[in-house]
Amino acid sequence: MGMQFLVFVGTLNREAPYFQGARGEGLSAYRFDEETLAIEKLANAPEIENPTFLSVAAGGNHIYANSEVFGWKEGLVTAFRFDRDAGTLTYINTQPTLGSITAQNTVTRDDRRLLLVNYAMGSSGPDQAVVVYGLRDDGGLTPPLASAARTGTGPNNERQERSHAHSVTQIAEDIVIVADLGTDSLASYRLTREGALEPLTETKTAPGSGPRHVALHPNGRFLFVMNELDSTVASYAINAADGPLTLCDVQPAVPAEARSQNHCADIQISPDGRFVYGSNRGHDSIVAFEADPEDGKLSLVNFFPCGGITPRNLALTPSGWHLFCANQNSDRISIFERNIATGALSDTGHAIEVGTPMCVRIIR
Repeated sequence: MGMQFLVFVGTLNREAPYFQGARGEGLSAYRFDEETLAIEKLANAPEIENPTFLSVAAGGNHIYANSEVFGWKEGLVTAFRFDRDAGTLTYINTQPTLGSITAQNTVTRDDRRLLLVNYAMGSSGPDQAVVVYGLRDDGGLTPPLASAARTGTGPNNERQERSHAHSVTQIAEDIVIVADLGTDSLASYRLTREGALEPLTETKTAPGSGPRHVALHPNGRFLFVMNELDSTVASYAINAADGPLTLCDVQPAVPAEARSQNHCADIQISPDGRFVYGSNRGHDSIVAFEADPEDGKLSLVNFFPCGGITPRNLALTPSGWHLFCANQNSDRISIFERNIATGALSDTGHAIEVGTPMCVRIIR
């Protein structure tokens, strides 16, 4: 028997006009054997609505899932307990997200806070872009400790009519970066011990680029950004003292002929920091780059078919041997073998067949 991993999957189970169907079953947990590629379903929590993004605490016993429901003035974030011995998911509690179209969340390195961003549509309701929660001893969520609103626009009138925070990433013990697709910016905040957010600096990306998700290099020196709207991947050097970023490189995420019909989604970096992977919706591919650990430059490895349609989210096993791709519109999470030396991907033919997969997370 090979290494065993837990795989948590969020799926769409309530219709939204900007998604193509909702055929999912809420939040599910699986066991994955990395040697045999066997998948065993352990648990399901169908009661949560549209868990389009989730994070798992370091110990693997607590999951935090966003509910992204069109028309709600506020989304929800829900804490679940996962019992490794019994293989069960148990509801703990829910908190409002203080904004609409809740997009992404992350657990801080010390397991004391949950950070969350709201993409937002319109301007009614609390309309907060980034929110901080405390994590209780039982894994539950406290009411919001702090939040921050964001304003601004970009040149893409259809997609950048207002601020659209799409992800929040911790880059140092007390600094987080918010990628704002609507304003073409990477905004840094200081996260205090009390959970407050103090604005620091703002780094502008290319006009109309639409930064969506980011990946932090294991050495802590570089940040890699997936730009949804212009289908590029950019790398930045990090000043960990107060958060400003310096552009190192920008590369196209798809071939030139595919850019007009493509929308980039997720970005991940291999555990050794050598390779960066991004998902392309439209081109339906996974792009792979080799990342130089000294200057942050990116070198194209190749484009690989994603094994389905609309690759929304990616996840690497902690070993780095396999990459999972959640193909939203083909009801399939494809499993790829990864060449550790070259970064190349090979479709194993194995998959998790599940309706409208939106997010996948893997832990030991």
